[in-house]
Amino acid sequence: MGAIALGNTLSSCVGHSAPQPRSITLKQQWEINPGDDISGSLVSGSLGDISLVLKKGVRVKAPFDGQMEPSELAGCDFYSTPEIPAYLFRLCGLSQTSHGEVKAGQTLGKASYISFATLRKQPDGTWIMVEPARGVLEKVIQK
Repeated sequence: MGAIALGNTLSSCVGHSAPQPRSITLKQQWEINPGDDISGSLVSGSLGDISLVLKKGVRVKAPFDGQMEPSELAGCDFYSTPEIPAYLFRLCGLSQTSHGEVKAGQTLGKASYISFATLRKQPDGTWIMVEPARGVLEKVIQK
């Protein structure tokens, strides 16, 4: 089983240190994962991710009120929302990310492409990747 880290405690004050990551256990395992380096190139997606080339001018936005947190995986962040608490969304490929509490429609970051993964928490505390809902993806990349 692999571990993915997710920021646990977020500070609402500017100037404090970055949030400390929390570990989650992902049931599925693949040889190549986001954050890996292959011949000097950063892997931003793998099996289970949806990759989207974004139209010019599209900003990646929060689909609901929620929280944006850094991941220990290079180039990736996590978004969560109390509206669907059993799910985490991993976004890879963002720049200029905003971490902390976010409102629906608020810009999460900029990108020319993203790799998007939906993770669902299992009763035993582990996480699995599931197919993302089209409606959530549409809200994330609305113009």
